[in-house]
Amino acid sequence: MPVLQISRQPDALAWFDTVKGRSVLTAEQQVIGAAFAARPARQPWLWLAPAFTSHPGMEPAPVAPPGSVLLRPFRDHYAGSLQCALPLPLADESVGNLIVQHVLDDEREGLLEECERILEPGGRLWLFALNPWSPYRARWRRSGLVARDAHYWHLRLRRLGLQPCDSDVAYLGPVWRPAVAAAGRGPSRLRVACVMEVEKRTAALIPPAPVSRHWQTGAATA
Repeated sequence: MPVLQISRQPDALAWFDTVKGRSVLTAEQQVIGAAFAARPARQPWLWLAPAFTSHPGMEPAPVAPPGSVLLRPFRDHYAGSLQCALPLPLADESVGNLIVQHVLDDEREGLLEECERILEPGGRLWLFALNPWSPYRARWRRSGLVARDAHYWHLRLRRLGLQPCDSDVAYLGPVWRPAVAAAGRGPSRLRVACVMEVEKRTAALIPPAPVSRHWQTGAATA
């Protein structure tokens, strides 16, 4: 039986649990909290993140809505609310909204397709990814993480039928210094992370054409 080959570095996402990586996650907490507040869903949320732990100096993580599923990937498995692997043990279109926070930065295969499968029509997905144009890329060098630009992610999302919302790509976090206080400084396109908000849309059914009726006046002939 052939040995399973894993191309990515097994613990690449562990970088986000370092001082340099936690600064990135902290800068994104406000956006995640606003998403939770703005999109109450009839169905549960799914939040995929490289770390949910708190450390001294970090702001508390946003509180996910009741019934949410929180998963942290490690290698080819996921831990948290569930202990599972792909495919995720969730039914089709069973999730109202999703937060995908940097868990694709290690070139994880198959997860984005699973997210599209479980997202309900009209549901939204927030995708957080590292910005390859940021000087901060020197901080994750040799960690095994791979950064892709927003254009790459938009193409992948569109191929899955996920359409960008009205808001454009937002850039978050520090440009160079890991300190949380630097999270809002510097040119936006040079910040460490970008976030894209997309929606799962379905084609509306075309209603049948109205039947034209022609009524004849006058008495019926015998």
